[in-house]
Amino acid sequence: MSCIHSYGSIASFSVPSSPSFTRRSRCASKPKLLCALGGSVAEPKVTSVAEPLLLNAVRGDDVERPPVWLMRQAGRYMKSYQTLCERYPSFRERSENVDLIVEISLQPWKVFKPDGVILFSDILTPLSGMNIPFDIVKGRGPVIFDPLHTAEDVDQVREFVPQESVPYVGEALTILRKEVDNQAAVLGFVGAPFTLASYVVEGGSSKHFTKIKRLAFSQPKVLHALLQKFTTSMTKYIRYQADSGAQAVQIFDSWATELSPVDFEEFSLPYLKQIVDGVKETHPDLPLILYASGSGGLLERLALTGVDVVSLDWTVDMAEGRRRLGPNIAVQGNVDPGVLFGSKEFITSRINDTVTKAGRGRHILNLGHGIVVGTPEENVAHFFEVAKGIRY
Repeated sequence: MSCIHSYGSIASFSVPSSPSFTRRSRCASKPKLLCALGGSVAEPKVTSVAEPLLLNAVRGDDVERPPVWLMRQAGRYMKSYQTLCERYPSFRERSENVDLIVEISLQPWKVFKPDGVILFSDILTPLSGMNIPFDIVKGRGPVIFDPLHTAEDVDQVREFVPQESVPYVGEALTILRKEVDNQAAVLGFVGAPFTLASYVVEGGSSKHFTKIKRLAFSQPKVLHALLQKFTTSMTKYIRYQADSGAQAVQIFDSWATELSPVDFEEFSLPYLKQIVDGVKETHPDLPLILYASGSGGLLERLALTGVDVVSLDWTVDMAEGRRRLGPNIAVQGNVDPGVLFGSKEFITSRINDTVTKAGRGRHILNLGHGIVVGTPEENVAHFFEVAKGIRY
């Protein structure tokens, strides 16, 4: 991800049983039989050597621990990234050059060995190919040069053809698959229609989202036309990423939680469902992850999209989120990114609490948002060390 930003009645369900886990180091030096009979941790059962742990966990296979990766794990908290930014100060250049995309995406992989290696890019990357000029300006963030406000503006938006507009994304994903070699899952990502529409209508980031809501409530047909163009385009983009090497794709609907539930059901949910249905027609086994920050009031509706994984932010209790989402959907998250500013003991405690509440299986350990700028790199290293030492 970028160093600027991302990315009727309802049944209730019981929470999966919590795991009993401990650090592997307590048993690492014992023989297998002794460990199984009298040690704290049995020899882990390996489900598949051919598939990355993350994919096995999402499918509900029996895994020895939750896979772990972090949103914004490639970014400004890393010294190696800061050094590269000095040589290449333009974010657009860093995110649109194959060699730089690969180098940056692999920086955390080489240091921490996460179970997911996410493409370094931005949710706005497709905009240029849709005839929406933009830039990402240091200290300001995304800037849309000609915000869309009218039906005529929307008519000028072209359907996205990723092979023509962003070939560097496909090339980078193909290289990443070879470099990572199934030791971790290679992840792609896209922006959701409502979030992309918010950026191009507001002209960039927003605090109150007055422009997009004015359009939604005064000219809904115009907004629906724009949302449909983004839906068709992002469906193609996900397929392209999968065909190029992505083994799972995360959809960021960062601003959908600015909508009331009734408005979410009109302006976001139908388009997310359309994307999921369209992708599953051609790529039925591709795991789709949905993340929307501040989504506590919409969790049950997020599950209705049909995605395989719902990524929870830290404002939702993990056990409560499990109950509300039900047993047939995987969860991701949801440690508060601020925890990484705490002591190593505190970080360890919060990881253990999250994994316990998530229960065994169908859980990807992650933060509840992206890593915050200024996070100590040694604390990120500790997060991964603890996470990868857990055993159910």
